[in-house]
Amino acid sequence: MTADLLLRAVRVAGPSRELMPTDEPVDILIRRGIIADIGPAGNLRAAVETLDGEGAWVIPGLWDHHVHTVQWALDAQRIPLGGASGPAEAAALAAGAAPLPDGRIVGAGFRDALWHEGPTLALLDAATGERPVYLINADVHSVWLNSAALRREGFEGADDDGLLREEDAFEISRRLNATDTATVDAAVSAAGAAAAARGVTGLVDFDMAWNAEAWRRRTDAGFDLHRVEFVFYPDQLERAIAEGLHSGDELPGTGGMVRVGPLKLISDGSLGTRTAACSHAYAGEPGNRGALNIDPVQLRELLMRSTASGIDAAVHAIGDRAVTAALDAFAFAQARGTIEHAQLVRHADLAKFARLGIAASVQPAHAVDDRDLADELWRDQQAIAYPLASLVAAGASLRFGSDAPVAALDPWQTIAAAVFRTGDDREPWHPEERVPIDVALQASSRHGAASIGLGETADLVLCAADPQTADRETLSRMPVPATILGGRITHRA
Repeated sequence: MTADLLLRAVRVAGPSRELMPTDEPVDILIRRGIIADIGPAGNLRAAVETLDGEGAWVIPGLWDHHVHTVQWALDAQRIPLGGASGPAEAAALAAGAAPLPDGRIVGAGFRDALWHEGPTLALLDAATGERPVYLINADVHSVWLNSAALRREGFEGADDDGLLREEDAFEISRRLNATDTATVDAAVSAAGAAAAARGVTGLVDFDMAWNAEAWRRRTDAGFDLHRVEFVFYPDQLERAIAEGLHSGDELPGTGGMVRVGPLKLISDGSLGTRTAACSHAYAGEPGNRGALNIDPVQLRELLMRSTASGIDAAVHAIGDRAVTAALDAFAFAQARGTIEHAQLVRHADLAKFARLGIAASVQPAHAVDDRDLADELWRDQQAIAYPLASLVAAGASLRFGSDAPVAALDPWQTIAAAVFRTGDDREPWHPEERVPIDVALQASSRHGAASIGLGETADLVLCAADPQTADRETLSRMPVPATILGGRITHRA
């Protein structure tokens, strides 16, 4: 899965540029997927494939540290509902859509927290009739079903709004994702090619299925577009232990493309579904402070079990109560890993990330997408919403991702959101939480720690503009002339 390559006339723009003796273009020689030499442009010679960078800027390969791979890949087949202004419009979009081959109508991306009126089962039934309809919230923590779909899935006792939340919603997503392997793998390959075109060289797969076999199958069939670390969930922990899996290990039979990731624990809900566990009530919902999905004692026990077995943890914690409970559990178990999302963090908890060695795996685009929701629903909260600069100042390690399909899997949109804290013509949202481009590029590399230097893995991205000086529009749409994975060219414009 590696190759030899001579990359000519490129300028180092990301991490490690400070180690370069000059800003002038250099040649980079790659042997067996590793950077073997770096020299002034035109000075290296080797009988290997050559790629002329023509003065483009080169950075370490980009990673998305939080992707629901199959759901992201299948999202292209689902009705986009992000523009629906209310439940009637979302229901009408579903009513006018063609069903999938299995007869189901599936849409995704609605944000009912922004609607002036809530969804109802009666409204969806009136619009869609007896065709089973499944509409997935943008945050994936709730799903709006009509009566035909509720009967089909065995959830006839749903509330009058037709919404299934949290674990019930996850179960529906698992069922929708469990289509035939040929369809899924074709969708994953297409999505992987699109990701490579944006400079992606790796991702952490948070799908809820057992993914070891799926990734072996895909690599056996020739999938080689990006590296993968796959996670697993509590009901799969004992299987992982029995199979001797340890976080960071190569998954046998995948040619080094796939590695074992952490145990994923969903400790609370989400902002959009109003279930993230917060210190204060959601605006307009007295008494609703969200909920912890996992009791703190059980969370500690799960972390101790995984840690004793050589398995890291990735704990989903969005509300500040959940973040505090997760940090306390990491400290108690002496566990390693990440807190995923960390969208509301108490001031007193910032320093704990660095002290415990726990990385903050965050999605900067959510701050741009959720700013109106957060301003409304979290207006009474006292903790910091969507912190970035505050975490960096406290010494925390950042890892960036998209949570695709919740946000687009485009690392440049992620980077631009972190640097500029706006996605439109409005002023930056909480500009004090912006981070410099160097921090954003580092957080977008593998585990937030990749660099360009001798002996480093040759996962590289060529940029047509200098990320250091690009404005928001240029950065978010960064043209990518080429993506290189272990010396192999996976994308060439």
